[in-house]
Amino acid sequence: MQKMNKKSVFLYEEKRTVTWFSTLFFIILIGYDIFFYYIYPSYVPGMPSGFPSLFSYVMYIFLLLLLPILFINNRKNKQYLTKYYFFFTYTTLSFIGELIAYWDKPELFSSGNAVEVFLVLFSPIFVNKRFYWTVVIGLIFKYLLLGGILANTLVAFPIVLTTVLAIIAYIILNRFQSYITALSTSYDQQMEGIVKGVIAALELKDPYTRGHSERVAKYAMVLAKELGVFANDELKSFNYACLLHDIGKVNIPDSILMKPAKLTNEEYEVIKTHPVVGEEAVKNVEGLGSSLSIIRSHHERWDGKGYPDQLKCEDIPLNARVVAIADAFDAMTSSRSYRGALPVEEAYNRIVQGQGTQFDPNLVELFKKVYPQWIDIQKES
Repeated sequence: MQKMNKKSVFLYEEKRTVTWFSTLFFIILIGYDIFFYYIYPSYVPGMPSGFPSLFSYVMYIFLLLLLPILFINNRKNKQYLTKYYFFFTYTTLSFIGELIAYWDKPELFSSGNAVEVFLVLFSPIFVNKRFYWTVVIGLIFKYLLLGGILANTLVAFPIVLTTVLAIIAYIILNRFQSYITALSTSYDQQMEGIVKGVIAALELKDPYTRGHSERVAKYAMVLAKELGVFANDELKSFNYACLLHDIGKVNIPDSILMKPAKLTNEEYEVIKTHPVVGEEAVKNVEGLGSSLSIIRSHHERWDGKGYPDQLKCEDIPLNARVVAIADAFDAMTSSRSYRGALPVEEAYNRIVQGQGTQFDPNLVELFKKVYPQWIDIQKES
């Protein structure tokens, strides 16, 4: 099966973007200051050379100290924080520096660095509206505060310039987001298509399980959403893993899988291999993420008498505990080669009876709450 790795790709691109952003940040910041404070004054008679205050050197020291943080964040996959560190450090220190430089001579106020234009125009490259608004509002607030403290209306120019650049950047940001959304949607559709294709192949092998995987996924998604602890991306991988939870059954001989009578102990041991086989088959599908544990552990029991690892209580992954209830409910309410379907009321009672033995007691309480939704799903199938 083709290896899917959307999250890793995004992390890699974020790291590259942060590295380029940090490099350009320093090139523009240092280049502009050298030109404006050291080169340009040599061509203007009477204009003093050098920084307006010694605090500028302090600002550079603090900014250079951010470089180790850049490497640490990249190593810990927290590179998304680096851009905020750079922005807040620069904005705060430049505000303090300008306040010190022009406190007793506000009429000489001159502010800003070309790096602020860079910050606004390049904020869309992270495709993150939170960072975009942080930059825009942060810079405007900086100049409003400077203007208020120094009683100087010259701050109007950088405020207007920031606003104009922000409009341009917002248009670019929306375009970037449209592209990312299209790519993400395409990935999800491909992933879903592959999963459904695999499930269709499994159902050809075992027609009695037709629709089982889809119903289990629907039941489990209702319960998982009611639980309220899974993020949207986690719910996507959760759904894929639910659909694939029985994929290991492709390795079970037809004579056992479709046997119209009770299985022998030896045959049941063969059946019990499907969670491990299933996990092994799709372990490189990184789109499943932590939801891979669903495939391996959906037959574990709360009392530790399940398989394949005899996990007990909260040692069983939460997502697998959710799917265990959904899988059991659908298995009981569906016809099999060896028995007919049970009434939904009987399946409900058996789930409740298994509270604290087969199933997580807290999840059974939630099951009671969402049970009417499960009935609707069962009727629609």
